Amino acid sequence: MDNKKLWDSVLVEMELSLSKPNFNTWFKDTLIVRQEDGAVYLGVPNTFVQDWLGSKFHNTILRALRTLSPSIQSLHYIISKEDNREKLVFEKTPQITKELPMADVYINKEDNLNPRYTFETFVVGPFNEFAHAASQAIIKKPGIVYNPLFIYGGTGHGKTHLIQAIGNHIKNMGNRKVFYTTSEKFSQEYINALQLNKPNFFKEKYRKYDVLIMDDIQFFSGKMKIQEELFHLFNHLYDNNKQIIFSSDKHPGLIQDLEERLKSRFSAGMIVDIPPPDNESRAAIIRTKSASCPYTLTKEIVDYLAYSVTGNIRELEGIINSITCQTQLKNREISLAEVKNLVKNNTRPKKLVSTKEVIKTVAEFYNIEEHLIYDKTRKKEIIKPRQIIMYILREDFDISYPAIGEKLGGRDHTTVMHSCEKIKNDMKLDEMLIQEINQLRSIFV
Repeated sequence: MDNKKLWDSVLVEMELSLSKPNFNTWFKDTLIVRQEDGAVYLGVPNTFVQDWLGSKFHNTILRALRTLSPSIQSLHYIISKEDNREKLVFEKTPQITKELPMADVYINKEDNLNPRYTFETFVVGPFNEFAHAASQAIIKKPGIVYNPLFIYGGTGHGKTHLIQAIGNHIKNMGNRKVFYTTSEKFSQEYINALQLNKPNFFKEKYRKYDVLIMDDIQFFSGKMKIQEELFHLFNHLYDNNKQIIFSSDKHPGLIQDLEERLKSRFSAGMIVDIPPPDNESRAAIIRTKSASCPYTLTKEIVDYLAYSVTGNIRELEGIINSITCQTQLKNREISLAEVKNLVKNNTRPKKLVSTKEVIKTVAEFYNIEEHLIYDKTRKKEIIKPRQIIMYILREDFDISYPAIGEKLGGRDHTTVMHSCEKIKNDMKLDEMLIQEINQLRSIFV
């Protein structure tokens, strides 16, 4: 594989795993300069990026390179810059060379676990303390308590980190076979096994594990044959007291086209939500993630970031990396005004959502025809989604009661007020309703 194609492939993988600001900060203007004798020489724009990639991303980059080209043994960093876009000029700066033990570089092919995902690097706060507590209970008695464990929540809330931390901890205890996979990989393996006429090989492989961890199972939606295979695998592992752990972006009861018998199995253990981090937790995450910053962030900056960067944890990490980069380049503590400018330039603008989009999304969520929302029908299956639409438009988008009534078929504002109050009261007693509304809200973020 030539240098450009190889590095472009690595960049695709890095971009998928990092926030946009994080990716742009560290991987802009990088390229493979040459390959020789199993060594890759990576050109970077300055010494700061050289140091940062060498200390923070070296394992990940080298692992990606080796996956694409197994003959690669080492990775070296050299400073390079473009001169009039015609040729590369290399500065006479020391190369950074890193040789790491194979166990520190590779994701173990036997279990697919990322060694970086541990409990020690997992920041616990009010938003995820219940999920963390359930995980701690499992590592003490795998297969006995909370089996299965089902963790759900939005992208970037820390689900994958937590479920792999469980796997790494149990693995290090010894005497148990642990395996991590995604629903996509599981599905592809199953299809390949059928095509090769080796279904029994597939079954035997997955039934030998003591701990099975499966990520993103919402992608099983509508795949009935694979759901059937998962159902039988689940029963085998469960009946033999093997620990099963799942993650998803939504509550299992809200995954469309998922068999009821699977939903029932998922509900037999512990189902835990990881919602977006609260302000206090975001502040704790900021302090932890900024530990490598040469200057301590002031309380004023930490508080500002906690209240203004309300996206997922990956987005927060990207901002912190940008701040660290600026402090290194300027060799001083940056001001709150400079931080505000970084936030402005590196965070996604808030999504503009129209009333029609909210109506369409809720209708699809509850699998009803959109036009029924506007009709005068009093069917229960229509009334609930309509009232939820009114509630979200009022609470999340601050639209007036009369305007909501007008948008939803010319209803009186008192009807809208009553609907909003009903949803508020129902949420006090109905945990499933809370989960449904939180799931809908995450779509509009």
